[in-house]
Formats: sequence, C-alpha cells, structure tokens
Amino acid sequence: MAGNSARQQHASGISPHRFCVAPMLDWTDRHERYFLRLLSRHARLYTEMVTTGALMHGDIKRHLQFDQAEHPLALQLGGSDPAALAHCAELAEQWGYDEVNLNIGCPSDRVQSGKFGACLMAEPDLVAACVTAMQAATTLPVTVKSRIGIDDKDSDEFLQRFVDTVASAGCRTFIIHARIAVLQGLSPKQNRDVPPLNYPRVRGIKQRYPELDIIINGGITGLEQSRQLLDGAHGSALDGVMMGREAYHNPYVLAQVDQQLFKDETAVPSRGDIMSAYLPYVETELAQGTPLQHMTRHILGLFKGQNGGRLFRRHLSENAYRKNAGINVLTDALALADASIESTC
Repeated sequence: MAGNSARQQHASGISPHRFCVAPMLDWTDRHERYFLRLLSRHARLYTEMVTTGALMHGDIKRHLQFDQAEHPLALQLGGSDPAALAHCAELAEQWGYDEVNLNIGCPSDRVQSGKFGACLMAEPDLVAACVTAMQAATTLPVTVKSRIGIDDKDSDEFLQRFVDTVASAGCRTFIIHARIAVLQGLSPKQNRDVPPLNYPRVRGIKQRYPELDIIINGGITGLEQSRQLLDGAHGSALDGVMMGREAYHNPYVLAQVDQQLFKDETAVPSRGDIMSAYLPYVETELAQGTPLQHMTRHILGLFKGQNGGRLFRRHLSENAYRKNAGINVLTDALALADASIESTC
C-alpha cells in the first residue's frame, strides 16, 4: 500500500521525497517515527542508521521491527561491502520497508574506521558497486545520502563526479546535505553546524541532472523555507527537502506538511488530537514492557512555544524515567499543559 502511494505521488508530479525527516542516531527510533506519523501522513520517515554488521551478526528484529503505521518508511544502512549491503537490502524488502538508503554522509571517527559514511565520497566507484549490488538484491528503490564534499574536496566538480558515477550505477535519488564533512578536526556535532551551507551547489546538481530526484538537507527549519526550495525561488527547483533537528525539537512543525506541501485537504491535527492518538500506542507498549521514557523523550517539544509547554516538558522529564512509571505520568503532563493554556484564554 505504501509503495502504491509513493507511485501515485510520482504520477501526480509530486516526488515521494517532497518532505522527509532525516535519519538521526538515537532519535528516529520506532517510537519517534510512530509519533511523527500522527502529524503527517505523507512525510517520508527514515530509521536511524543501521550498520550491515548489526544486521548480519546482531538482533535483526530489534533493528528492523516497526509499526505498519510508519509507512512510507526507509531503512538507512551503513556499510561499504557490496555483498553485505545486498544482503541487508534484501532484508529490508522482507521486512516491508519502502526504500533502502545508503549513508555516505556520517563523519564520525567510528564510522570512518569502519570505512563507511562520508569518507566513501572519495571512492565513488565503490559506492557505485554497492548500489549495483543492492539493486540486484531488491526491488525497492536504492537511494544515497551524501554531503557536498569532504575535507579539501570541496568543489562543484567533485560533487558532480560523485553523482555522475553513482547515477551511472542506477541510483535515481540523491539526498544531499548541503555542507562538506570535515573528517579530521571536527566532531559529528560540529559537522552539523560549522561547515557553511552551500545550497547553490545542490541546486547546481539538479540543474545538471534534471532527470534525477535531488533532495536537499541541512538547515531546513520551516515550511516556508521548504516551499521556496521546492519552488525554485532562488534557483533550480529541488524535488524534496529533508528536515532534521527542527522536526525533533519542534515536531508540531510537521502538522501542516500535508496541507502545504502535498496538497492534502485533510484537517490539520491539533496537539490534543495528536496526543489522543498517541496515548493508546503508549499504553500498548507499556503493557509489552517498554519503559515510558523511551516514548515520552520524543514528545518533549510538542508544546514548544505554547503556554504550558514548559510545565509539560518538566513533568515528563522529572517523572517518566522513574521505575514503573505509567500512563498517568503522561496524562498528568497533558493536564498541566491544558490548564495553563486555558488560564490564558
């Protein structure tokens, strides 16, 4: 069903990647993705990066299980061995994902020591071989998420060569973080902020390869900014945008994605609507032994900027971690937020 939805969006001229939420380590787990799906039906969601080693030698179910409500959903893989990536792409299809994404953007030392992530931008032929092997193993779309460059390889020509090589292997969708990765000297956190954004370089790739789906990532904080990038207000129109930390810290920004970016006339959900839909999920997970804080840590920003938001966040932060914390902790937090909102009306 999810795959059909994606094809219908393509048929209507709207890329299924028009609005995506970035894969974020320790953040975009299955509880976060279920929560975000309550805000937007069409946003494409991504798992945290899962390494090929974790899937080939670890607990497959723990890494790959998800709720069917999360579709459309992509599995992001980290690795550089074509055979291992092919096996994991096959697993992705068996488990029902809608896409397999290859991480060529993570700059951490641990990832570099495993010879995957952003350092692979220097080896486009290997990336192409990985894509070829993955495509041979699955009918799912195989996409690549990269940076615009690494270290001193910071030029339009370098990125063009990378895209040209990987596209020649059959990759049709590139998600490009519009910053270089500095592999020596900057931490992963610094790599998200210190290298300057270069949107024109990403637009240049779309202009050079109009047949490819080009999605931009990095510094996306709002829907008006997203619309300008999609409409080409300052250059070539891009096919999609990918929002990262803003979607996590201020999740209600997703509530109008469907209406504003996907032409969906469904009513915008209120914060109360979202929590009414999330509570049954939390109760079910609690009954299965999932600690409350694993689910509430993702929703702390739901009332950001609203009266009562601080009370909501503080109550959850102070109580959800307690042993045997139950649903009442969440309902009490909601009551505090509601009371504060009503007192200002």
